[in-house]
Amino acid sequence: MASPSEQTLLITGANGFLAGHVIKEALEQGYNVRGTVRSPESAKMVGDLFAEYAERFSVFIIRDLTRKENYETALIGASKPITGVLSVAAPFTLKVEDNCRQLLDPAIQCAMAMLEAVNLYGPSVQRVVATSSFTAIIDLSKGFRPGHVYSEEDWNPMTYAEAANADVVSAYCASKALAEKAIWDWMEREEHAFSLATINPPLIFGPHIGGITDLKHLNESTAVLWSLLDAKEVPPTDFAGFVDVRVAAKAHIEAYKRPEAGGHRFLVASPFNYQAAVDALREDIPELVNRIPEGTKGINISDTVYSVSGKKAERILGTNYMPLRESLRDSFLELLEAERKLV
Repeated sequence: MASPSEQTLLITGANGFLAGHVIKEALEQGYNVRGTVRSPESAKMVGDLFAEYAERFSVFIIRDLTRKENYETALIGASKPITGVLSVAAPFTLKVEDNCRQLLDPAIQCAMAMLEAVNLYGPSVQRVVATSSFTAIIDLSKGFRPGHVYSEEDWNPMTYAEAANADVVSAYCASKALAEKAIWDWMEREEHAFSLATINPPLIFGPHIGGITDLKHLNESTAVLWSLLDAKEVPPTDFAGFVDVRVAAKAHIEAYKRPEAGGHRFLVASPFNYQAAVDALREDIPELVNRIPEGTKGINISDTVYSVSGKKAERILGTNYMPLRESLRDSFLELLEAERKLV
C-alpha cells in the first residue's frame, strides 16, 4: 500500500463528535482527508478546526446522504487517489413521529447510498469502514441478560416490521442493525472492488475536538455523563459498554489500514456501569463530590448485567483500550470548563 501522504480518505459526518477525532487521527498519521458535512456553517466550523492542515484537508457539503449521486463530487478529482471511505455520518432526528420514515428508511438508505456511490464513483477505493453501533449487536428483548458476553457474533434481532411499531429507542437501535445488515448483504450480492469493515462502538466518552460550545445540544453519550450532574441517584446501567472517542477513532483508521480487517465487524468496547463511573469521578475530581450521587461505592454489578468483549479489535486492530476513569476524567473536566464559560 502507498504511503499515507499518497492516499486520500473520505470521511463523512466531519462535524460530528467521533468523526472529528477520526479526521484528526487520519491527518496526524499523514493522510489527505476529504470531509463531508450537511451545511455551509458546518463546513466553515470544521475547516477552522483543522486550519493547520489546510493543504491536506478539504470539506464538501452533502445535504442528503441517502442519495448515491450526491457523493460524486466528493469522490472524484482528488489530487491523491481516494483509497478509503470512512462512513461515520448517520441520519438523526430528535422528534420521531414515524419510525419507518424518520429512522429505519433513512438509516438503511444512507448506508446503502455510500456503498453504491463508491462502486460508481470510487474506482481507487480499497476499503470502506462504516460506523455501526453496539445497538446493532444487543438484543434488547433479553434485558440485562446477566452472564452473557456480547461480541461481534451477536445481532440485534428486531425485524423491520417489528421496529416499525416499536418504541423510539428500540426502533433507533433496530435501524442500526438493519442498516448494517443491508450493507453486508450488498457486499455478498453485488460485484465490487473494495472490502468492508464495520466498527460497532457503545457509549463513546472523551473530549471534543475544539471543546464544547453548547451544553444544551450535547451528543448522546456526553449527555449521558452530563445527566449525572446534580442527579438524585445513580441510574441503573442500561448500556454496559463504553469506549473512549480517541480509541474508537484510531480503530477506524486501523480498520482501513490493516488488510486482515476486511470482511469483519468490530465491537470496540470495554465494560461500563454507572456506579464505577461515579466512584471514579468522585475520587478524581473533588468538585464533583457534592454534585453527583454516591450510590453504593464499590458494588459489583457484574452478575446482574451482561458484559462486552472487545478482544477481536485488540487482536486484529491492535486496539489498546483506555481505562474508564481516564476517559471520564477528560470528559468531565471539559464539561465543567464549558459550564464555567457557558452557564
